[in-house]
Amino acid sequence: MKPGIHPPYGPVVFRDKSAGFAFLTRSTLSSEQTVEWEDGNTYPLVDVEISSHSHPFYTGTARVVDSAGRVERFERRYGRDGGRR
Repeated sequence: MKPGIHPPYGPVVFRDKSAGFAFLTRSTLSSEQTVEWEDGNTYPLVDVEISSHSHPFYTGTARVVDSAGRVERFERRYGRDGGRR
């Protein structure tokens, strides 16, 4: 890697405000907010809207779309002839 052109890469705490969940990872993001982590060190804190603890896909609350029902409803509403009247 070329020296001097890459952003600093270090430990950062990401906090999901909707789920009250935080995790420590490494990132190039930075923040003026800091938090004292469980290990006693202080790290930059980045608030996120959604994470794996609050996303419907990962929590199992995602709705499955019934595409067959939509097709049947469309055919009932507009007919099966494809608009050739």
